Amino acid sequence: MALEEDVRILSGVRLFDGFTQEQLRLLAFGGEAMRLPERRVLYREGDEADCAFVIVDGAVDLSQERDGRRVPVRRVGPGTILGELALIADSNRMTDATTAADTALIRLGRKQFRKILEEFPDLAVLLHDRIAEELQRMIAEIERQAPRFAG
Repeated sequence: MALEEDVRILSGVRLFDGFTQEQLRLLAFGGEAMRLPERRVLYREGDEADCAFVIVDGAVDLSQERDGRRVPVRRVGPGTILGELALIADSNRMTDATTAADTALIRLGRKQFRKILEEFPDLAVLLHDRIAEELQRMIAEIERQAPRFAG
């Protein structure tokens, strides 16, 4: 995959809204292009997370263990970022991720991402605000779904 194509893909990821073309190019340059066949496990629930993945082409099924069995959470496709929290903090995977088709991804490592934030501190502020918004959205969704799971 060409660097400019990776930049185009990354520019469509909401987390990177506000990044300049130069910043996206640095991110893409430090990323690792991957192509995985269908039914390949990308990561397992509970695994330590040190990177994020952006889906370029294909699809990934996310699932969680509930009551001793695997339960589908959702299928995600191109432009989705998986594990964005791992770019800024130590964390563990909250789901299994398995390719649902032949899938192209960009792997973004935490170390390289942090270097970009150090070089461009304004991005750190932008990301902080965006992550806080996303967290609030997730909490609202959990609260909305909670009655469905109440005993």
